[in-house]
Amino acid sequence: MRKQPAERNTHISSFYVMELLRRAKLLEAQGVDVIHMEIGEPDFPTPPTLVDAALKHIQTGEVKYTPAAGLPELRIKIAGFYQQRYGVTIDEHRIFVTPGASGAFLLALGVSLNPNEELLMADPCYPCNSNVATLLGCKTKTIPVAADTDYQLTAKHIKDHWTGATQGVLIASPSNPTGTLISPEELKQAIDTVDKLGGCFYSDEIYHGLVYDNQATTALEFSDEVFVINSFSKYFGMTGWRIGWLIVPEAFIEATEKLAQNIYIATSTASQYAALAAFDENTLTELENRRAEFAARRDFLYDNLLRLGFEIPVKPAGAFYIYVNCKKFTDDSHQFALDFLEAEGVAITPGLDFGSHEAHHSLRFAYTTSIAKMTVAMQRLERFINRESL
Repeated sequence: MRKQPAERNTHISSFYVMELLRRAKLLEAQGVDVIHMEIGEPDFPTPPTLVDAALKHIQTGEVKYTPAAGLPELRIKIAGFYQQRYGVTIDEHRIFVTPGASGAFLLALGVSLNPNEELLMADPCYPCNSNVATLLGCKTKTIPVAADTDYQLTAKHIKDHWTGATQGVLIASPSNPTGTLISPEELKQAIDTVDKLGGCFYSDEIYHGLVYDNQATTALEFSDEVFVINSFSKYFGMTGWRIGWLIVPEAFIEATEKLAQNIYIATSTASQYAALAAFDENTLTELENRRAEFAARRDFLYDNLLRLGFEIPVKPAGAFYIYVNCKKFTDDSHQFALDFLEAEGVAITPGLDFGSHEAHHSLRFAYTTSIAKMTVAMQRLERFINRESL
């Protein structure tokens, strides 16, 4: 009698950063002052307007299932947000409210890719997306990218790596872990290329809103035949509420609703009512103030990491990460991160969590904590690298 995990689990990779997080929590329990720069979770609380909206609904006692696609009024609000921010008109029936961006990815890939079909992604990239594809029996091919393309896939990458098995391309902008943006011109060329090749294009836009120098471009500006994944977690500060959204091509509406009904029935009702307040003027004003703070944090961290000798070929334009080359200090970024945590109580993420290309020479620093705390973290980092070089 077989009593072991299903074989598919052997192909699902775990997070190296979770090992670091567990150790960091243990050190904190022992009284160590740990500075967290490893997890992509902002230190800001949920905006009060969102909390009030959720509580108001909960107090009615009518916390019931919503339609699988989400509250109609929330889908309309999201459509209005795209009109206001991007000048793009979207039929709200193409919008699905999901349990986080993770739920959106599961729906998007589940309705569009068959087992053994291939999805192209950049390396480095966010690893969960590859694991979702693997869970569905699909293949992923990661394409090494570098500073010359701002760590983004290009139309040339896509054409060069497309095979008979390839059916999809995923581009994240701003990206995790690099924080870089794809230019509007390159985004359009990538979408057009995938369309001509007969595949599906997936645009990960969960860090839209957290852009500091130029406006991010949504794939919907160039095509209605794309899948767009977004989230209330990052810009809107709702990580623990587990709510995101997916926009699908019209031909996929029925299949997406059917899959949503069967996978999760509906996204948390309280979270959806909270999200209704996310687009209010007062909320957006607060979020823009936070964006300005993130920009200041980025500049502080960027300047200090360069000062200490880390290589950053491309200054991140969005998200809240800086991905550095640390080969001046180590050939094993994972061990560097472990040793840094033990010696100085600062948690960062090794490059192995994001792929294999230059992973042993890469580290991700998240500026999701205050400049005051990052000042201390940089002092500790300087002490650590100076000690290691002795």
